[in-house]
This record gives sequence, C-alpha cells and structure tokens, in this order.
Amino acid sequence: MADKDSSAYSAWFGTGRLRKPSFKLSADAELSPLFAKELSRAIIIDDPKGISLDLSLQPSGSDALTPGSYNITSWDGRVMILGGDYSGLLYGVFDFVRRLRLGVDFLSATERNDVTVQPVVQHRALNHWDNMDGSIERGYAGRSLFFEGGDIVFDKERLTDYARLLASVGINEICLNNVNVSPRAALLITDLLLPDLAKIAGIFREYGVRLLIAVEFSSPLTIGHLPTCDPLDDKVSEWWRRQADVVYSYIPDLAGFLVKADSEFRIGPAALGRTQADGANVIAGALAQHGGVLYWRCFVYNCEQDWRDAKTDRPMSAYNHFHALDGHFAENVILQVKNGPVDFQVREPLSPLLGAMKQTKEALEFQIAGEYTGHEIDVYSDAVAFSDVLNSPVDENKQLADIIGADKDIIAVVAVAGVGRETSWTGHPLEQLNLFAFGHLAINPRVSAAPLTTAWARLTFGDDKNVIETVTNILAVSRGAYEQYVSPLGLGFMVNIGHHYGPSPEGYEFMKWGTYHRANHDSVGVDRTTKGTGYTGQYPAYIRDFYENLDTCPENLLLFFHRVRYDYVMHDGRTLLQRIYDDHFEGAEKVGEFVEKWHSLRGLVPEDIFIDVEARLKKQQQNANEWRDVINTYFYRFTGIKDARGRKIYD
Repeated sequence: MADKDSSAYSAWFGTGRLRKPSFKLSADAELSPLFAKELSRAIIIDDPKGISLDLSLQPSGSDALTPGSYNITSWDGRVMILGGDYSGLLYGVFDFVRRLRLGVDFLSATERNDVTVQPVVQHRALNHWDNMDGSIERGYAGRSLFFEGGDIVFDKERLTDYARLLASVGINEICLNNVNVSPRAALLITDLLLPDLAKIAGIFREYGVRLLIAVEFSSPLTIGHLPTCDPLDDKVSEWWRRQADVVYSYIPDLAGFLVKADSEFRIGPAALGRTQADGANVIAGALAQHGGVLYWRCFVYNCEQDWRDAKTDRPMSAYNHFHALDGHFAENVILQVKNGPVDFQVREPLSPLLGAMKQTKEALEFQIAGEYTGHEIDVYSDAVAFSDVLNSPVDENKQLADIIGADKDIIAVVAVAGVGRETSWTGHPLEQLNLFAFGHLAINPRVSAAPLTTAWARLTFGDDKNVIETVTNILAVSRGAYEQYVSPLGLGFMVNIGHHYGPSPEGYEFMKWGTYHRANHDSVGVDRTTKGTGYTGQYPAYIRDFYENLDTCPENLLLFFHRVRYDYVMHDGRTLLQRIYDDHFEGAEKVGEFVEKWHSLRGLVPEDIFIDVEARLKKQQQNANEWRDVINTYFYRFTGIKDARGRKIYD
C-alpha cells in the first residue's frame, strides 16, 4: 500500500438519499475493503444501485494536493473525494462522514461546492508513557493498550479501533512506550521484541499512523555491551547504525526515535562532557539513512536544586541548554519543547525556546493526560488551554500559530496521550474532547476551541439542544474554573507531592525540583524580570517588556513573573489577596453548577455515561472545596486579613 507521489487517491459517491447501508465497490480497488468499512459505519443511502466507490489509484489532475491533504467536491448530486496520498483520502473520508453527521447536505446542493484541507503541521504525534508491565506513568484511563507483564500484549480489534480513532482526527505518528525507558523497554529495538512490535505497526499502518520508539541514550552501553555510550566514540556511532538497520528491517516505515536524556536522573551527553547536539546527532545519523527523524526532548533541568538557591530559576533551563546550539543539530533532529517553560502547569507563559531556534526544527509538546489538570476526575478542556497557547504572542506581529507549519520554525505538534483500556479511552468521558481537539488543532492551529467543542458534543451525544448546550457550557467553563480553585494567577506546584492531585501549598516549596512560589507574610511570587532571575531576558524585547511591565503583564500570569504584595491593587480595584480568595470561592461554585447542570441530563444521555460523569463531578466538587479551603486558609494564616465578603475561611 505504498503511496505514489505522481498520483492521488480518489473516492466517488453517487446520488441517493441517506437511509440504509448499500455499497458497490470497483472490482480492482486495492484499498476498497478499508474504505468500505469506514463508509459503511456512517453513510446510509436510499439508492437501490448503491454507492459506486472507486479507490483505485488515479491521477488527480491537481498538483495542489500534498501528502495528507484532501479535497471534497460536490456537484449535481455527486460527491468526489481526492487525497494527496493514501492518508489524505482517509482523512477526506472521515471529514466527509463528519460533515454529513453535522448536517452538511452534499447531495442536494445546486451549486458546486469545494472543501480543501491541507494539514499545516507535517508531524502530528502522540507520546504514550506506557510501561511494559502494563502500567502507564501519569495514566488515569486504565492499563496499557500495548503491554502487559513485560511483553507486547494487545487486543487487535481494540487496537484497530484506536488506530481508526487517531486517523479520524489526523494523527499520523505514535510512540507507544514511556520516554522514561525501562531496561525491558530498551529491548524494543532488538530482535527479541521487534517481531511483535511490527505486528502493532501493521495495524496502525492501515490507518496511516507510523510508529515511533522511545529509546534509551545509554543503550550502546546497557544492551550493546560497549564500554561507553559516548556519542563521539566511533564504536557507539556504528552500534546505533547497526541497530537502526535491525529496527527498519522489521518496520520499514518507522517514523523514528524519541529520546529523553540528561533529565530526571536519565543519563545523557552532558554526563559525558558532550553537548546535546553531540548526543542527538549520533542517533539521528543512524536514522537518516532510513528516512527517520529523532525527537529530542528539551525537558532538561537541574532536578536536585537547593531551595535556598534563589538565583537558579528552573524555567530558564531549556533555553539555557539548547539555544546556543542552534544550527548544530542534524537536519532530521526535531527538538521537542514543552508548551511552557516548567511542566504542564495550568497556566504558564509560552516557552521562550519555541521559535527561538531559527536553524533547528522544533516540536511543540502538549499534555492530554491530565497530570496537573485533574487526573481525569476534574473536568478540564484542553481545547481551551491549547487554543490559549497557540494564540500566545511570539513577537509584536505574530502569535505561536503563525510560526507552526511544514516550512516554519515548528514542524511538529506532539501530545502526551494518557490513553488506556477504559471504554472512553481517556478516562473522563467528557475529556474525549481533548484528544479530538488536539488532532484538529494539529491539522490547523487556527481552529478555535468553541466550534471544536460543539462539533465533538454533537458527534458524541446527538442533536438534543439541551444536551449540546449543557455539555459545551461545562467544557467551555471547565478550564477557567479549574484554574481558579487550583492555580492562583500563575502559581504552580501547590499540589501533593508525587501523585499531583489535591492541594498542598508547600508540597514542593522546600523540595529539590525548583518549583517555588516563596510566599511569606507580605508577598508571593517570583521576580523573573531582568532585575530578578533574568528569565524575561530570554524572550524577544517586545515580549520581555510586555511581561516585565505590571500594566501589561496578563494578570493570570502575574505571580509567575512578579513578586507582589498582598495589598497590590489589581486592574479591577481588588487587592491581590482578595482576588485569590474570590477565585477560589468562585471556582468551587462553578463546579457545583456543573453538578446541577449534568443532573438535568438524566435520561437524555446514555445511562452508563451519565453515571460515570456524575461520579467524577461529585469527586471534583470535593476536590474543589478542598482546594478552596486549603489555599484560602494558607494565605489567611500568613496575612490575618479576612475575606471582604465575609465568607468562611478557616483559622
């Protein structure tokens, strides 16, 4: 099923009213079975002759259709779908079905209608943090789809459904194993495990999804039995080349490798006196001969910082480690940069490294898993959060979305998945939205959260107006409500140590991880201006000045960038302390409204989903109340200042 650059895939649909399943396939259509299966799930017609579906390779006559792109044209009661390649046609079929479900009438339109979709981003990937024992790091949706008991174990039917789900939103790469590679998972690039891994690759291949493998930087030493893993050692370079040959002999279309090095006790090139570019380039060189890419994570920082050290500022780490190496990385290296400079907190500014590497490819990394955003218990819309990130300014004229694309600074968009064996895939049934939204935003970073949320709600729950309005309202408000009761104005890590659910305002305050808010009796926050830690100096001048100026710094990031007294007057006239109190009360109140709104849907949504969401919302209410009381009491005990509105704060 290899793609052919000189041709495009096409699908044709005859006239007919939507009603009952009926298909005719061209006899020589090599790809017909797969597309027939997809179409039979949703296309229903009342034409006794059925649909004539031609999936043989045909010249499209259109040079504009690039790989992954497609065109849907309808005229005179007929519909034609063209794809720039196999994946493009598949995306076009899914989009056609989706638009039908959302009410687009292709067949009765009297005028010619053209829809062309061209993915902005070349690499649209998911990173699973699955372990070979079947557990998932930061996974809240059941056990691994791929591993159990140290082996590759999977349900083919379930995995096929997952591949289909990914293709339906345009995701084209997936890494199955944890970036924190275990000794057993390190063997995924060996003859021992590759035969079974190749079987999974075959399932995903049918849906245009290519595998990535997370590899351990020290593999030449640990599984290759060399005396070193020094990237400048010729024997190490040769080992990586040989091992890449082995991998590609089993999985010829492997997308590449993913590496986490010099981070959180994982060995990397710095431990050997080498640069990050040295470490990345030796592995990238082995992949290059097979057309593979290397994702090299930029999550590199000192995880043994002394809390007494007020000069070292963790958010500065990625930029400090990588920016000076711009232009030193191989052509097939993609630096994978978290959306914020810390670690997937509820609210962070844009990482200053994104867009700063003008001679190096970059990937923007999000998290869907929910590690700091509710553990799939508290409802949280990543659609809203991701849109906020993509609309963040990178200079006086551009937003992040403007520098994302195949020929721009950022060529890949990646998300940590958190998907598991639970029926809902993501754990919380309402947070299926986050996977749906990620795929669509990776295709087009300019799509806004509201239409994505509405489309997902209709595709999932049907067209009942009350259901759609209720579900979309809960999701639209969810991110803001969670931020109010969890993260005061840009502060982060006020969570329980280790598992990261529930409030512990000083949980990480005296720990080695470099995550401090430094609250005392009169002030809170960290001065990250050029007069403080100097963090803002990593941004272009326009962004630096924007954040340094208290008049222009967004208030939802106030305490990330500035150390502020509790009596500081906000733009609306409230003091900082009163704003903290109000946010925590209001956030908890909104969760109470979620519970009431969801109760109104009993009998209007499937009962099993109703019960599941109801139970999670009740737990969220308890969590929100706990956050409200703990954080408000924490600051009240520092200041002795009561809530101006007389609400209950505990002594």
